[in-house]
Amino acid sequence: MSRLESFIRRMDAQRRLLNDAMADVADKDGIVLELGLGNGRTYDHLRENMPGRDIYVFEREVRAHPGCIPPDDRLYLGHVIEQLEKAAAELGPRAILVHSDVGNGDEPASIDFGRTILAPALRPLLAPGARILSDQPVPVEGALELEKPADMDPERYYIYRYLG
Repeated sequence: MSRLESFIRRMDAQRRLLNDAMADVADKDGIVLELGLGNGRTYDHLRENMPGRDIYVFEREVRAHPGCIPPDDRLYLGHVIEQLEKAAAELGPRAILVHSDVGNGDEPASIDFGRTILAPALRPLLAPGARILSDQPVPVEGALELEKPADMDPERYYIYRYLG
């Protein structure tokens, strides 16, 4: 499969799962966490589809489209784990939706990071019933991995519900 086809499949999966997760948490109180701003496409999608919802973004260095940069009071700049720890102290367990796209292209390293470092760092921010979507496995203690649509690559995205 070409890199273009792979990118299109990844974006399609991302949109489908985000739309499903947004619908699932629409009637629940809480905040949204976007880990990895990139060029801002996912943040823009969340912002457009969840008006009025506080969306906090975690990014090492902002390089997004100028129209897709969150306000300073919703942006945690720096290493994601250090910023998640800071956010946990400031925000508490209020995240009802988390979207994480922090893989770095080194698949074994990204998988290890998601499982051993990112998953425990997310837990203090999660509200019961939260949805977690990630490009890497993030088996948070107390979360159940959910099934993906049958036509989706099983290793394309990971979906969890935090039971609390």
